[in-house]
Formats: sequence, structure tokens, C-alpha cells
Amino acid sequence: VPVLERREALALIHDGSRCHGAVVRNLVTGELTAHVARATVIATGGAGRLYKVTTNALICEGLGHALALETGVAPLGNMEAIQFHPTGIFPAGILVTEGCRGDGGLLRDAAGKRFMPDYEPEKKELASRDVVSRRMEQHIRAGHGAKSRFGEHLWLDITLLGRAHIDRNLREVKEICQAFLGIDPAEQWIPVRPAQHYTMGGVRTDHTGENPALRGLFAVGEASCWDLHGFNRLGGNSVAETVVGGMLVGEYVADWCSRPGSDVEVSTGLVREFVERERAHLDALLRRRGRESVRALRAELQQVMTDKVGIFRTGADLEEAVDWLQQLLVRSRELGVANPSPASNPELVDAYRVQRMIKVALTVACGALARTESRGAHYRQDCPRRDDARWLRRTLATWPDAGATLPVLGYQPLDV
Repeated sequence: VPVLERREALALIHDGSRCHGAVVRNLVTGELTAHVARATVIATGGAGRLYKVTTNALICEGLGHALALETGVAPLGNMEAIQFHPTGIFPAGILVTEGCRGDGGLLRDAAGKRFMPDYEPEKKELASRDVVSRRMEQHIRAGHGAKSRFGEHLWLDITLLGRAHIDRNLREVKEICQAFLGIDPAEQWIPVRPAQHYTMGGVRTDHTGENPALRGLFAVGEASCWDLHGFNRLGGNSVAETVVGGMLVGEYVADWCSRPGSDVEVSTGLVREFVERERAHLDALLRRRGRESVRALRAELQQVMTDKVGIFRTGADLEEAVDWLQQLLVRSRELGVANPSPASNPELVDAYRVQRMIKVALTVACGALARTESRGAHYRQDCPRRDDARWLRRTLATWPDAGATLPVLGYQPLDV
């Protein structure tokens, strides 16, 4: 399979019912090209960079989600379902595997006390990720966090496992601690705090990976929502989603492309329209000398998502988040860049990406505000119970009006 390096998809080419490929930008030269295809697959990972601290890679900004969302047709499913992992090293957020706790590691507070038995006397450190994350934040809010110049955190103690066990079974944890914290976890406790970890929602698909609203558009992995996880992914299931899901969807795509009905029949005018639309958008960013800072907008986005749409959610906080994000979206439309070069321009890349990140963030915040219950990793302090009578249904978010500041939410009942 040919791999095109340093390329980024900016938009999906479609006629409202059929996806015909994508408009792609060369990040080095700035050139736009149209890639027309029988099948288009979104496999871009999660949207962790919507948050201030995440275990996700730097590239996981939700841009694959945004590609589908900006068609105005293809829905995103269950975007409010965001999982936080209990043990991201503090302050970087790099993941320390829960195998540490599975092997017998303990969570301790600033006083060195093991606190999880106070909250979860039966499962203790082995409770599910969302429960342990909430208990950790609850303990910090109660004044038991260890203070540092970067903020408050708790401790993960694996010293009791012994050096031989760590060197044999947790070697990667040791290397991470040495490289990013400068500590030896066989002798020192690891500073940890919950960090955004997984996006259970994504581009809505059926069991074949195809989007139900836009034929020829497929999604797979963390970028998709095909009901493997519901509202709370279990540890290890991302491997199933990647390996098994990738294999299954790959086979379905290959079968789909071999059908006679999958032939590409698209007018050159439609393709040209999408290319010119994206070129006009980039030209406007390059010409405009806006007062808004890309860096400031991105920082505000991450801060509001962390503070208002995080582990603990309330109606008041979510309303504030939606209002704030709407303002950010309006402000982002006035963005300009100082560097006028269309080629090899990281500032331009950040400018068009942040606009799309804000839209994806609004699907998360709006979905969370509307869902007046707690389910899996979506925890509403003002609605702490699960409500199957009203909410046993899937959230679907679309953005049919490009000039709007809010997504349109719909719902799909679940047959379970």
C-alpha cells in the first residue's frame, strides 16, 4: 500500500449521500490535491488533545471526527463518552499501565496513606478506571493531594513489588519514569493524576465500519463508534478495536470495493468545488491579520474542557462550557496568521485545526449537557444515577449548517 508522507486530509468530497474521497494538503509544499476513491476510511485515533492533560499522542486532535462532522451529513456517536485513566504521570500525562495496580501497586496520598480502601473497600485499587479516577480527584479535592509547583497529585507506589519484578514485568514503566521523571520506581513513588485517555464516541458506523448516512465512508479504531465499548471501555479492549476491528473493517472495505455498485461516478465539477472551497479557506487565513492567537484559543479550549467537561460534570458547568466554546468558535473564525507562506507553515496548520477541534469539543459538551444521567465514564454529579428509561439510546451529533455555532443532536434507541 503506498503511503503518502506529510499529507493531511482537509475535507471529505461528497454529494450528500456518497463519499467520493478527500481533499488533501501537502504539509511541505502547501499543494492541495483531490484523492477520489471508492472507499474512504477514517482511522485517525481519538480526540485526547481537546483536554489539557491526556495520554494520547500529539496528533490525536479529533480531526478525523471533524472531517465527518463537517460533511453536515455523517453523524458522530456518543461523543460525551470520554474516559480518564487514573495513572497518568504528573504533570506530563504519559500513561503508566494499570498493570502496576494489577500486580499489587498502591495509591497513596500526600501523607502516604493508602486511601482507595476508604472509598472502595471491596475492589480498592482494582476498581474500574472511571471509579478510580473519580475517587482520586475526590481525594485531591478533600485536601489530600501532594503539592508541587505544577499542581496537586497523588502517588503510585510500586516499590513493594521489588526491583526484580519491576525489571521483569514493568520494564516500560521503569523506563518512562527514568526518562520523564528522573526517578527509579523501585525506590521512589510515582507522581500520578487522572488524565484523559480514550474517546468511546466517534464517527457512527454499522458493524461493517460504514457510516449509515454517507455511503463509501468507513471509520475504524478509536475514531469510530461501532458499539464495542458503550460508555466505558474496559482495559485491553482497544487492542480488540484496533486489531480485530481493523481486520474486519479492512475485509468489509475490500469486499465493498469489489462490488459493481461501488464504482466512482463523480463529476469533476463537484471535486473542483471542494478543492476550491478549501483553498479559499486557507487563503482567507493567510490574508487575514486577525487579533486572535491560535495558541491562546487552543489553551482556552483545553482549559474549559478540563475544568467543565472532565471527570466530574454538572449541568451548570456544562452550560458554561457550551457558552464558552461557542464564543471560542466565533473568535476562531477571525483567526489570521502572521506567516503568509502557504507552504511548510505550522502556524497555518494550527489555525485550521483549532477551528475543527472546537467543533468536536462542542459535540462532547452538548452531548454531556443533554444527557441528564450518569452512564459509564460520563458522570453527572447532579444526576448520579443511570436512567435506562430515558437514556438507553445513542447520541448522534451532526453539523448541517457550516455557519452555526452548535451541533444538532439526535438520538437512536438501543435494542439490547
